Amino acid sequence: MNSLRTLMATVMLLAVTGGASADGNRSLGWGSLFTNDAIGDNKDRWRSASLVVSHLRGTEWSGQRPDSFGALIEYRFRAEMITPVNVAAPRASDRLYVGALSVGAHTHFQKGATEMSLGLDLVFVGPQTKIDQLQDELHGVFASSSVNVDGFQVANAVYPTVTFEAGREFALGGAGRVRPFVELQAGAETLARVGADVTFGGFGTGALLLRDSTTGLLYTGIQGDRPTGLSFIMGGDVAYVADSKYLDTPGIAAKDMRARFRAGVHQQFQRAALFYGATYLSEEYESQPEGQIVGALSVNIQF
Repeated sequence: MNSLRTLMATVMLLAVTGGASADGNRSLGWGSLFTNDAIGDNKDRWRSASLVVSHLRGTEWSGQRPDSFGALIEYRFRAEMITPVNVAAPRASDRLYVGALSVGAHTHFQKGATEMSLGLDLVFVGPQTKIDQLQDELHGVFASSSVNVDGFQVANAVYPTVTFEAGREFALGGAGRVRPFVELQAGAETLARVGADVTFGGFGTGALLLRDSTTGLLYTGIQGDRPTGLSFIMGGDVAYVADSKYLDTPGIAAKDMRARFRAGVHQQFQRAALFYGATYLSEEYESQPEGQIVGALSVNIQF
């Protein structure tokens, strides 16, 4: 427990200082990814929608992660809507609504050929986030059902969440690459995950790629070589889940194993890029009748 407190304090210090110990600290890039099941299986339920925005700061980007812990910092903002099947009239047997907002800092570094990241996010959940009200307004714009989850949300709380990932990339021949990885997370959800990502094409060449926590899809944080053309991305992972504050509800039995399988296409133009991906998410609790498919979009335009 003392080591966990020390780890949290270290990463929080990085968030406050912005890597100020490094001379010439500057902005190196922005990245974002939007996910929604409406552009996946077209059903408004469970892992319904999310948006992550990342800002990267450091002294320079040479095409690979620095070997110094704290030299490259990602500031991450994330919002997510996790819903019961029916947000207008939730069933008592369904999972509670989760509106989650998180802010955090992650450092990305490299030891030998092994790429690593370590970060701390403060995850705010419950009615205090007003995410349910935002979703209700969005549903009004798109003439969808109203969101009525008063009394059917997880309680207000803040969960410090630590995430560590380590991975290594291997060439497959030609333009193919595979990157197996492991991930450990403790906080809002406590789990251990192992998986791999496979890329065919120039996507991610010389870039810093970041991982979306819901789908596992990779998105660009710092632009690299940007070779024009079409790339194909595939991946998958399995996780052992020790605890989930999102499913800590009487009558809901969380599954201790989860799986994700994902695929996407990335088109790089001369001054713009477009990515679409889809991820299958397996059931998260025993009474969940089936898995779901969540779509994801990312657009990058250079001015």
